[in-house]
Amino acid sequence: MSLEAVKKYFQQWDRQGDVLELPLSSATVELAANALHVEPERIAKTLAFRGAGEEEAMLVVAAGDAKIDNKKFRHTFGTKARMLAPEETLAQTGHAVGGVCPFGLKNNLPVYMDVSLKRFTTVFPACGSGNSAIELTCDELYTYGNAVKWVDVCKGWQKDSYGQEAIS
Repeated sequence: MSLEAVKKYFQQWDRQGDVLELPLSSATVELAANALHVEPERIAKTLAFRGAGEEEAMLVVAAGDAKIDNKKFRHTFGTKARMLAPEETLAQTGHAVGGVCPFGLKNNLPVYMDVSLKRFTTVFPACGSGNSAIELTCDELYTYGNAVKWVDVCKGWQKDSYGQEAIS
């Protein structure tokens, strides 16, 4: 039970009771936003990528409206952005796609937080299942997610003064 692993993980901060088990699916950004009654961009999605070596993996946590920018990703990590297949994600994280989060991981993976999250006071990452979440500040997400550092590897979330996506 991935959800149970995450709840157990949060016991070290006495936050297991803050894990929300939702009556609706939260397996996608849109579903999570609907289930939590928040804007989609406040969903902190966790994406699993292949690291520099074929056996390595890493996680990037980004805002719900952010998309990976391949050029920024390559510049930051020195490798092409290649997402793990669902079965590889489960094997590496212990969480199935739809519930992937940086908490209670099966393997000790590097976790990076994208700056797209810093716009918000609180965000909602999944908690190991397709119907769970927790509300955390960005500092809490960074701490509880054992983040390596903040990175800027996404696009599509910055708006110019006219409300249009900014060109980077």
